[in-house]
Amino acid sequence: MGGRGEAGQVDRGPGALEAQLTFFEYMVLSVLSEQPARTMQMSALAARTAASLSRLSHVVGRLEKRELLARNRIPGSGRRTTATLTEAGYEVVVAAAPGHVAAVREYLIDDLEPQELVALRRIGAAVDAAIKREQPDASSAASPPPEAPTINSGPRRTAD
Repeated sequence: MGGRGEAGQVDRGPGALEAQLTFFEYMVLSVLSEQPARTMQMSALAARTAASLSRLSHVVGRLEKRELLARNRIPGSGRRTTATLTEAGYEVVVAAAPGHVAAVREYLIDDLEPQELVALRRIGAAVDAAIKREQPDASSAASPPPEAPTINSGPRRTAD
């Protein structure tokens, strides 16, 4: 397994390793894959991925060089920018998703007792609520947590 990232998180999971993505890069691409038009304002993306704008901008720059996403300035005053997942980026995140889900199950879910899963769901709901309070655009917030602990099966497929 790969190295450790911030807060002790595993940098590379099985699917991310084959796709040459860090865990954080996978999360950025995955969040974008779930958005309408696969686009999100950078400040909202930073909130959804629990990253500073500086860290996100650095990672987005690397992903942009690999043509996995594109940045676009929003017209008007201010320094607002969106990130849009490219078709190549979508293909990479779809390919990495099964390995990511398997790693999450292996390292987080499989060894937990039912009462621990209930506690994890409550913790997730509290984190989700905190993120939504900080998001500048509530329409780009994560959907509410499910009734029972589940693992997302990966990026949402959209009709092209």
